[in-house]
Amino acid sequence: MLQIVTFVLFLGITGYALYLFYQAVYHRYLYVKLGQPFSFHEQNRERIREFLSQVFAQKKLMKDPKSGIMHIVIFYGFILLQFGALDLIVKGLTGGRSLPIPGYEAFNLLQEITVFLVLAAMGYAAYRRYGEKLVRLKKGWKPSLVVFFIFSLMLSVLFSLTFERLWHGHGPSAYAPISSVLAAPLQGVSTGAAEVWFYVFWWLHLLILLSFLVYVPQSKHFHIITAPVNIWLRRTEPAGRLKKLDLEDEEAESFGAGKIEDFTQKQMLDFYACVECGRCTNVCPASNTGKALSPMHLITKLRDHLQEKGAAVTSKSPWVPAFAFAGGPAHGAAEERPGVEFAAAPGSITNIRPTLDWQGKTWGALPKPVQEIELIGDVMTEEEIWACTTCRNCEDQCPVGNEHVDKIVDLRRHLVLMQGSLPHEGQRAMQNIERQGNPWGISRSDRAKWTGELEGIPVPTVRDHPDFEYLFFVGSMGSYDLRSRRITKALVRLLNEAGVSYAILGNEEKNSGDTPRRLGNEMLFQQLCMENIETFTKYGVRRIVTACPHTFNTFKNEYPEFGLEGVEILHHTQLLDRLLQEGRLKPEHALNERITYHDSCYLGRYNDVYDQPRNVLRAIPGVQLVEMERTRENGMCCGAGGGMMWMEETSGKRVNVARTEQALQVNPTVISSACPYCLTMVEDGTKMKEAEDRVRARDIAELLEESVFGTASKL
Repeated sequence: MLQIVTFVLFLGITGYALYLFYQAVYHRYLYVKLGQPFSFHEQNRERIREFLSQVFAQKKLMKDPKSGIMHIVIFYGFILLQFGALDLIVKGLTGGRSLPIPGYEAFNLLQEITVFLVLAAMGYAAYRRYGEKLVRLKKGWKPSLVVFFIFSLMLSVLFSLTFERLWHGHGPSAYAPISSVLAAPLQGVSTGAAEVWFYVFWWLHLLILLSFLVYVPQSKHFHIITAPVNIWLRRTEPAGRLKKLDLEDEEAESFGAGKIEDFTQKQMLDFYACVECGRCTNVCPASNTGKALSPMHLITKLRDHLQEKGAAVTSKSPWVPAFAFAGGPAHGAAEERPGVEFAAAPGSITNIRPTLDWQGKTWGALPKPVQEIELIGDVMTEEEIWACTTCRNCEDQCPVGNEHVDKIVDLRRHLVLMQGSLPHEGQRAMQNIERQGNPWGISRSDRAKWTGELEGIPVPTVRDHPDFEYLFFVGSMGSYDLRSRRITKALVRLLNEAGVSYAILGNEEKNSGDTPRRLGNEMLFQQLCMENIETFTKYGVRRIVTACPHTFNTFKNEYPEFGLEGVEILHHTQLLDRLLQEGRLKPEHALNERITYHDSCYLGRYNDVYDQPRNVLRAIPGVQLVEMERTRENGMCCGAGGGMMWMEETSGKRVNVARTEQALQVNPTVISSACPYCLTMVEDGTKMKEAEDRVRARDIAELLEESVFGTASKL
């Protein structure tokens, strides 16, 4: 009779829990369906390989080895313990009979060892949050609830096994070390009492397990389900490629993201995949220097708004059981917002705490219905939207495959294309690019003026030299900016020395469109893109080399979607490395410099070009190459990306100063870069730190030029 009652109660409680779990998941599915349709691409081996490495090898989590190992133990521990949970359920329903598993004693030992390891991992997780007090990890009862769930779940397993031993009269066993130790002081407990206590802890285990099941989709732990799906659906195209807008779509009511439903269903899945680990915010140059933007809060605020609006639209509560949760107010950013009060952390150059504090102070209940809450202004403020440098370090660190930058660009697109809203400096740059083809508004006819400054070195144009091999796309910085022109001239000298057949477009060259696109002006970008492709086709361009990573990325990853085909795109460090390997350039003059190299975001994280610039530096005699603490994939942005080159930072610490300080920590004599934006920012940083007398800022091409010729080009 007891077993029948147990079985009936088990079915009723388990069935109800599964129903609540289904409701919580299904309601969120309905919210995601409110988004724009997502085009699911065909699978390939690379997608499958990356899925396996991220989900089962935890590749992204291992970027922080301590928490990575901890998570792997918990991840695989829970997979193994599901077999033990099934065995334990069978024991409770059958009066103590176990599953017919071959080598059961070894299975039991594995279960107890796994329980111990999971408890140890959870103890370390709690220590990381409350002992080490990692700033990126949220504190409070909500983030800690899962710790209590897992601890109590593991303890209920151990005590169930302990009283099972006493119930059946099993003595100590090496195959059950933990339960044997726990049972030792309880040997006086009668068989009947042991059976009762077994069922007490059996029911506790079941109720905790089912409560955890219902809790998971209603918390950040929904990532257990959504993260693998999100990683599977991740982009396979280049990381730097933004979504193309169909500006000729007459049925389109708006462009960009002006309301939560304008995001795609895949972007909404990102909201539910977020685990709120703070890794993205921990590396964000804006968050690190006292700006309002926090990539983690970008995702969580959009998620909260989606849930509130989704509940209003579908009439389906995100919380189950619904009768236990009263409908609350809608949330958003406070109308009166204080500025971020930035101060560097003790012993550190950067600090994310001021940004996190600002997010906590400004996010709360709003006195209006969710249908009246504006996505831009009430949920995401313009301060946050314009603080992003599009460096994608957040995405590189995210263990669940979230894509933050595309969402910010979609918000910018709506501001620019639909509201005509853009910070004044950015607006001026856009107007200048539209009128004169460069951000300064200097005459188009002066674009090739720099060629007259090279004595005795001819710089052929495509008209003069139609049989050229490489088109040297100089770019606006390399053509107009006095400092960047020294890079241009250094590269020209090296190309001539190596006997490379090249030509420039001269005054026919236009802006690449990177800045307009990152600032949200998709219309201007597409206009420039089509005009450039038409020019490339006109002159039969087959290879392009450029010294600007932003131009390099735009041509390589974005122009093909608009019709650029069969053209090899090279960054100048790639070509210089190739010329050195072929012996066409011979760096013979020693520089005797201690050089640290700053990785450009658009060259490194966007295009995985890390080794070629370093190969060039190592080929120069006398160079001692030293790495900063944040380097390669985790290199910090200089602060100029995403159009920020043309806008002023109005809060916190300047990003370029923070990056320069990081470089100065390794005591270099030269800070090298391979991007005119980065060079400008670092050089300004050395001046602001009053270090320009002892530390030079130099492009890779300039350093190689000095070694090949013994002198640098002069203005």
